[in-house]
Amino acid sequence: MHSTDDSQPAVFCGIDWAEDHHDVALVDADGRLLAKRRITDDAAGLALLLDLLADYEAPDALLPIAIETSRGLLVACLRAAGRVVYCINPLAVARYRERFSVARAKSDHADAMTLANILRTDRAHHRPLPADTDQARAIAVLARAHQDAVWNRQQIANQLRSLLREFFPAANTLFQVKNIGLASPEARAVLLAAPTPTAAARLTRQQLRALLRRAGRQRNVEVWVERLRETFRSETMRQPKRLEEAFGRQTRALLLQLDAACRAADELAEATIEAFWAHPDAEIITSFPGLGELTGARVLAELGDDPERFADARSLKAYAGSAPITRASGRSHVVLHRRVKNNRLASTGYLWAFSSLRAPGARAHYDRRREAGDRHASALRNLFNRFLGCLHHCLKNRMPYDETIAFPIRTEVHLQAVA
Repeated sequence: MHSTDDSQPAVFCGIDWAEDHHDVALVDADGRLLAKRRITDDAAGLALLLDLLADYEAPDALLPIAIETSRGLLVACLRAAGRVVYCINPLAVARYRERFSVARAKSDHADAMTLANILRTDRAHHRPLPADTDQARAIAVLARAHQDAVWNRQQIANQLRSLLREFFPAANTLFQVKNIGLASPEARAVLLAAPTPTAAARLTRQQLRALLRRAGRQRNVEVWVERLRETFRSETMRQPKRLEEAFGRQTRALLLQLDAACRAADELAEATIEAFWAHPDAEIITSFPGLGELTGARVLAELGDDPERFADARSLKAYAGSAPITRASGRSHVVLHRRVKNNRLASTGYLWAFSSLRAPGARAHYDRRREAGDRHASALRNLFNRFLGCLHHCLKNRMPYDETIAFPIRTEVHLQAVA
């Protein structure tokens, strides 16, 4: 028999999540199965689950719940009901499963019991879902959706670039200009009107001028008209006529997808910015160099606004993947960068650190890391790690970023060197 203190729950709940149903298991402090149910993924199933939990809990001591996902209506309703929900990584569940079955047997009910037993034995080693406000969670939905839309836009643009290389390489060359790419309004408008070299060569100056103005271009219109006309009418290698027409149809299909992806990204960007500025942490986050409205929203989306989520700056840095990890065994001692991390936050951190290099303190820190032998990505990751420590301090103390405090000595040295 295991002795438990007053603060330790006597019953633990595990839920094996699926698309249309969920398996629920309740175990006591000794690991004995108290109850099991299969509930549907609807309001009736939620009511059955809450009634089952109520039968084994005291009014002032709600049962902790372990599940493998942090999303979905079931998790949202449980959190709204004040339940403490633990999201357990499926890889960790698989390792725990091997403790109870060396034969590697697997079933939905067994997985629910495994989740309940994880809380029973190792609850202290797992963290419940953060108590973020609905406002922060709404920003997370919008910021992640915008990030996905940007990635999708770039993926389609890469597909279009590869396709144009097959039969229309001049189009790639034309729009490889700073701030102008295949995803730009100008490129989409021109290529939609003339998706093949033959069609592009027939475009007149008046047609090109109208296409560019319709796409929103106001400056250097005539320069672009002459550049497009000269390139489209120059002698180049061509595919056979039928092949060129087929490639043109495929190009038009990709352009329609790209146009929709661009519009979706723009609309989500506006919604994200509007929601971000309504949050009280927005002013503090954007006070950091390199953080704008969208990158700041992404940082807030991944960190949340629960002040108790991260005990200290070290745990925040580990979560973001900026803190190094040490692997030591015998005489072997290796320090590596983390691969298991919040990939969305790590991607934003790279952009954050790179954009901050115009600030004297950040630039001095980056240059010092490069002189010490770090490569570009490693130096940016170290700078991101430094910024995260400052961000944790600023959010905790409700104060804006101050570069003279973040980089007190190196900022002065760098300014003197520049002068």
